Parts: sequence; structure tokens; C-alpha cells
Amino acid sequence: MKIINILKGIYLLVKSIFTKKEYKIKFNHENDNNWYVDFPNWPFDHYNLMMVAGADKLCDFLSENKQSITVNVIPSKKEKNYPEHIKLVRVSCSILKGSTYKVINLNGFNRDIWLCPVTLFVLGKYPKYLYVKKEKSEA
Repeated sequence: MKIINILKGIYLLVKSIFTKKEYKIKFNHENDNNWYVDFPNWPFDHYNLMMVAGADKLCDFLSENKQSITVNVIPSKKEKNYPEHIKLVRVSCSILKGSTYKVINLNGFNRDIWLCPVTLFVLGKYPKYLYVKKEKSEA
């Protein structure tokens, strides 16, 4: 691994931690039939951005058979009231092994999802709570 890629990764992580409170995240269903988070200028291998272990199923569920989906995500240390958002609660976490979340209030979706360590680059942490809201589709 090149040192420049490591430095780019550290920069992206620091930027994510200190600059945002709400995130707009896009996911794409690619030709290999897998979902990937759209992370411009990702300095590592593309396959690291693949959604697996339930996160792919959540993308399928929310996408309504479209090739991409954009969601707004609010990470939080404390439980909050966002009635229009899907609530995810962290049930386990390991800095190097990712984090598992229970999806609380999404009718028809009854499984946990796992988020890999790329989450640290996107959100800067594995928050206790994630509030997710699908952006309205363009007409």
C-alpha cells in the first residue's frame, strides 16, 4: 500500500469527523449486481466500498428497483426523535471489524445490518444511533 493512499485516507477520516453533522450518502447498484457506497476519490480498492451483510438488502429495500439511492444520515450519541427517519441502533462494534445495527422502525425489513470499517471514513465513527431518511426520487 502506498503511503500517499494512507495519507489520503487519514485526511478523509479527519475531514469527516470534524466537518459534518448530517451526511448525504449515495449508493449505486453496479454491473456486478452488488451495491457500493459512492465515495469519490476513495484511495483504496473499490471492493472495500461494497455493501454486504444486510446493508445490501437495505439498499435493495429502499431503492425500489432503481440503480442508485441517496439517503440522508444523522449520526448521534443519544437517542433522538426523527419521526420521518429509519432508526438504527448499534448492537455491537469493533474498530477493525465493523459495527452491527438493528433496524428499528422500517416496516417490512426485519434484519440487522453490518457496516464495515469504511464507515469510519464516511462518518468518522460508529455512532450509537443512525437516523436514515431516503431522499425523494426525482420525477
